This record gives sequence, C-alpha cells and structure tokens, in this order.
Amino acid sequence: MDALIRPGELTKRYDGDAAPVVDGVSMQLTPGDTVAVMGPPGSGKPALLNMIAGPGRAPRVCVLVPTRNEAGNVGPLLTRLGPVLAGLGGEVLFVDDSDDCTPAAVAAAAGAAAVPVRLLHRPPAGRTGGLGGAVQQGLAAVTAAWTVVMDGDLQHPPERIPDLTAAGRGADLVVATRYAGQGSAGGLSSRFRGLASRGAGAAARVLFPRALAGVSDPMSGFFAVRTAAVRPGDLRPRGFKILLELLVRTPGLRVAEVPFTFAERQHGQSKASGREAARYLRQLAGLRLAAGRAGRLARFASVGGSGVLVNVAVLALLLRVVSGAIGAGAGGQVAAAVAATQVAVGWNFALTERWVFPGRPGHWAARLLPFWVLNCGALLAQLPLAARLESMLGGSYVLATGAALAIVMLARFVVCDRWLYRPGRERAPARP
Repeated sequence: MDALIRPGELTKRYDGDAAPVVDGVSMQLTPGDTVAVMGPPGSGKPALLNMIAGPGRAPRVCVLVPTRNEAGNVGPLLTRLGPVLAGLGGEVLFVDDSDDCTPAAVAAAAGAAAVPVRLLHRPPAGRTGGLGGAVQQGLAAVTAAWTVVMDGDLQHPPERIPDLTAAGRGADLVVATRYAGQGSAGGLSSRFRGLASRGAGAAARVLFPRALAGVSDPMSGFFAVRTAAVRPGDLRPRGFKILLELLVRTPGLRVAEVPFTFAERQHGQSKASGREAARYLRQLAGLRLAAGRAGRLARFASVGGSGVLVNVAVLALLLRVVSGAIGAGAGGQVAAAVAATQVAVGWNFALTERWVFPGRPGHWAARLLPFWVLNCGALLAQLPLAARLESMLGGSYVLATGAALAIVMLARFVVCDRWLYRPGRERAPARP
C-alpha cells in the first residue's frame, strides 16, 4: 500500500456524501476533520492520516506506537488508551509497517476512540531501521511536549503512562523498567527469552557503562521522552532497541525509572527472531564505534582534516581574489592567513558541535570562546613543537610537522572530550 488516501482521490471522496474509506473501512470524518497525506502514490514515502482531528491546541502527550501486523491488538489498545490519555490531553500516533489489515483496524478503532488518533503508514520501500526506524520517523512527526513509546501488542500497560509522565518532572527520559522496584518480566514467552533479554542488557551495559549508568532495563520498549530533548536525525536505529539508541546517542539526558509488569502477548506473533538478534549485534557494534572514544577521536581528526582544506581554500581565495583589499606582500599574506584560520576554526567548531559531540548539555555559545582559545593556542604551540621534534626525527621538517600536528590534535581532543564537552548525566530515582 503506497498511500492510505491517494492525493488525487481526496476531492472525489469529499464530493459525495459517503465518508472516506480506507481498505473498505469507513472513517466517519465529520466537518472540520483533517486528512494530511505525505508522498504521492508509488513514491515510496509514508502516508500520514489524521483520522480524528483533535482540538486546535497541540497535545501534551503523544503515545507513539510502532506496529507491524498487529491488527488484533489495535482495538483493545485504543480502548485502554482512551481514558488514560483523555485526562492527560493526549493523542495516539501509530507508525505502521504492516502487510496485513492493521491500517484498516486502526481506522475502524479510531472512530470510537476517546482521543485523537493519527496513522503514519510506511510502505515496504520506506521501512528503514525496522521498528526503531518507525519510532524515529514518528518522533519527527510529534508536536506534543512528551512522547511515550510503547509496543502495540498489549504487553506494555497503558495505565502506567500517567506514572511515566509524572516521573518526568526533573527528567528528560523516563524508562519503564522490568528489572527494578516492583517490575517484572513475567510476560516473556519463555525462560530462554527472559535469559536472552537479560543477556542483551548486560552486553549493552558492558559496552556502554557510562551511557547506561543507572539504567536497569536498556532493552525496554516502553518509555517517555521529552520530545525537545531528542533530535531524531541523530539516531541510526536498527531493529527493536530504540531506547538503547537514544541513551547512547543523546548524552546528558536526565533519566528516571518507573517499574512495570511486562504482560503476556494477547494476539499475533512476537517479532523476536534470530534475524533481530543479528541486527541487535550489528547495532551494538555500530554504536560502539560511533559513540566510543575511538569513534569520537576518528570524527575529531576528520573534522581537523576538513578544517585544513577549508583554511587552504579560504587563504587561496583571499590571496587571489581580494588581494587588493588586504594588501600585497608579507603583511597581506599574514592578514589572509589569520582570516583563513578564523574561518577554519569556526568550521571546526560547527562540525565538532554537530557531529563529534552532538547533544551535549549546555548552550553552544558557552563553548565557543573556550574552543577558539584552545585552537588558537594549539596553532601557536605547533611551530615550536615541530622545531623541537625536528632533531629527534633525523632533521626532517616534514615529519616533525606531521608529528606536531598529531600531538596537538590529540591534546585538543583530550581537552574537548574530558572538559569542554564532558557529559553531565543526572539520574533520578526509580518510582515505586
């Protein structure tokens, strides 16, 4: 299914008296209800359907439910979500990767829902990242202050949502945990799955002891996050474990926990499989390379190399194109070199903020001056350091300059990693 409602059919469907229909299910839209479609049919882009328009103001809470072939669970889930969200000013957003009649089931259940319901259906060509990718795409469509992510299989109790949002006072992320307080993982289908869940969590904590400090259930698929605290574009999800992705790629989040009892699946089949296990292992490897110090160092060095290219390009531009404005001779060359260096430092700062240390706490403006001082100081130290190293490297000035550049780059990285961009994660205690 490329689109739930094709753009060319919108006028036709509203011209008559009949209500819009999705897969043969009447939507019963009333005047003032809105339908928004993203992507023409056949484009491979998702279709966003707002089936029950809410009030004019943005919702306070959005429950984001990634689904894949969960037709039998949609109705009971919305029945339980309705009274919970009605008191919170909430809405429900389904992000659907189904090949069955789940979109039609959502459409049918939405007509009786007590809260606004939206559906983002991803066609097969657009289902990147699995269920984690569905959550990522859903986060980009959320306007509520808080987003609650939960599965569509009724194993996550909707009745705990108020506890998650209440625990969000003073926190950016609230994890519903099976392994702290009165939490329980009893709903896992077998003892093997229970051991696999704990083993996967233990492996993640070994690889990311800093990012997961104090998080008892990094494998949980049930959590609430302050929407503004997450940049969906920074995530690279693979498979189920979007919470792990959030924790590792968004340092500095203030985290709280709320225990819950993991229920048994009511309808449909579990998506756990050997293929998902392999995707999880690839996710761990990718996160370790991206989020570890070695990965940060590689990105930092790449940024430095790109800064050299920017410096040279700007210097050439100043010397050849606007040489008349800055003067000729040594004085003009010095002025051009100083200006080119400042442009390169600005370039390096922007990439360091956005790519090397994304999402660190504090405002970027507070780091700009220290970063500038650090880089200018490193440039001043580079020449005398190269002179000292020249005699130690057989009199080769080229080798000495290269060694000096590497040493200065490592020194700058250590200062940035351990001081200027040091993450300051605060933990809130688990709620009973």
